[in-house]
Amino acid sequence: MDIQTRKIAFIQDFLKVQSEELISRLETMLRKENNSTNLNEFDEMTMEEFNNRIDKSMEDSKNGKLISASDLKAKIDKWN
Repeated sequence: MDIQTRKIAFIQDFLKVQSEELISRLETMLRKENNSTNLNEFDEMTMEEFNNRIDKSMEDSKNGKLISASDLKAKIDKWN
């Protein structure tokens, strides 16, 4: 059985669940798994890559390619 078929079967079974406790446990498990997966998505970088990023950031700063925290917050507030 491929992954898509398994997902569909799981969803069909999940929709039949009537237990609040089981749903809460599944939500918690999924949340924990997603959080640990997200933490593992970062790739390590070499010191050379790290220094290149610093250099690029400093260059952007000198060239005015920045946005202030307050401007960024204002933009984010408009999303809602």
